[in-house]
Amino acid sequence: MSAPTARASSAVTVIEARTGLAWPDWRALWAHRELIYVLGRRDVSVRYKQSFVGALWAVMQPLLLAGVFSLFFGVLAHIDSGRPGVPYPVFAVLGMVTWLFFTSAVLLVSGSTASSSSLLSKVYFPRLVIPLAALMAPIVDYAIAFCVALVVTLAYGVVPPLQIVLIPLLVPLLLAVILGFGLWLSALQVKYRDIGNVVSFVLLIGLFITPIVYPFSHIPEEYHLVYGLNPMVGVMELMRWMTLPGSEFPLSLLVVTFVETTVLIVTGILYYGRAERSFADVI
Repeated sequence: MSAPTARASSAVTVIEARTGLAWPDWRALWAHRELIYVLGRRDVSVRYKQSFVGALWAVMQPLLLAGVFSLFFGVLAHIDSGRPGVPYPVFAVLGMVTWLFFTSAVLLVSGSTASSSSLLSKVYFPRLVIPLAALMAPIVDYAIAFCVALVVTLAYGVVPPLQIVLIPLLVPLLLAVILGFGLWLSALQVKYRDIGNVVSFVLLIGLFITPIVYPFSHIPEEYHLVYGLNPMVGVMELMRWMTLPGSEFPLSLLVVTFVETTVLIVTGILYYGRAERSFADVI
């Protein structure tokens, strides 16, 4: 008489959609942190693979745009940097490097979910992985371009102030603003594909309503409150306080930026979590 055969039992995980607004499962997101890295590394590889200029584009784009703005705004329109001893090209290149990081990251994050249809419809993982992974390629570009911008700053004889050591703290604030907008736009673009066109147009307008090619001090004081509602105003002024001598710490602008960014992040996470239940059906 043979011994009874033991049957191996296997655990079964049942995934059910949550109803109403709810926070994502942070433990599941942390468990998939390697997937964020893998997808982000893939985006970086695809971005530079079989490209003509490769990583040089991250350097050339802000330098070329800064050169154009320096000619038209600095030379022809006689706009200064608003800081004594700081040439306009230095002011412009630092602004363009930061703004291009913001625009490229917002565009990538907002379109990331809609462009991942094949992945979303085949396997389960926390959907927040996709917009988070989309940030890696712009971060690499920004790190390269910002180092070059600092070299340009030094080449013009401008010595950054002591608070330049705080520049790594600028990146989390920038990423928070990007995700605040990006999560909303990413969820909306799955359902409304023309959102991408609207985002590109709004970002183009944002180039002129953000103090990138002109100093915030040129804005009339009575409009400072309304103008400061743009969260990137506080980010740009903080960046210049960290990198350019003669800049004032933008306390009031930062308070507005922190409040708006907190609201955008919280509501964006909740909305994205609610919308993700229908991604596989809609996409």
